[in-house]
Amino acid sequence: MASDSSVAAGLAQRYAGALYELADEGKALDAVLADLKKIEAARSQSADLRRAMSSPLLPRKAQEAALLAVAQALGIGDLVRRFLGTLARNRRLGGFSTIFAAYRDLLAAKRGETTAEVVSAVELTDAQKAALEAALAGRAGRKISLDLKVDPRILGGLKVKVGSRLVDASLQGQLKRLHLTLAGRA
Repeated sequence: MASDSSVAAGLAQRYAGALYELADEGKALDAVLADLKKIEAARSQSADLRRAMSSPLLPRKAQEAALLAVAQALGIGDLVRRFLGTLARNRRLGGFSTIFAAYRDLLAAKRGETTAEVVSAVELTDAQKAALEAALAGRAGRKISLDLKVDPRILGGLKVKVGSRLVDASLQGQLKRLHLTLAGRA
């Protein structure tokens, strides 16, 4: 029997694939990606929006209305607004982040790119982004698309995930490793 996470991943792939096909037909792949990034950024910054998207207690119509109002305020295009409405009606808004990641991965694969998830303690400058992209592209042997997130809890440095490989060069990670080393010797 399939685990819940594999079922959720399969659903995310199907929804992302359907959105990708519609965006490809409408020559709007990049516009859809930009709209999805806006929704994901709003979702990650607002606890209220996260609750509204994932609450099974909120009626579907209310969930859809709330999300469509947010989409309107963010200037989200028609295709993504209709897609969000479909997710709300089917009670799939809780999986939005997974669907967004699957869409981003489909687009990257079409372009021959690899997506690198990068977490930093502070916003990276354009020069830092370009240097990181170049360094990762040299290691991966293909074009790299950066998915940047800011998490002040890592204190400094970076966490970089490319495919299944994670490199934790954060200060938080170094302190944890040091703590484990010292605890092992105590």
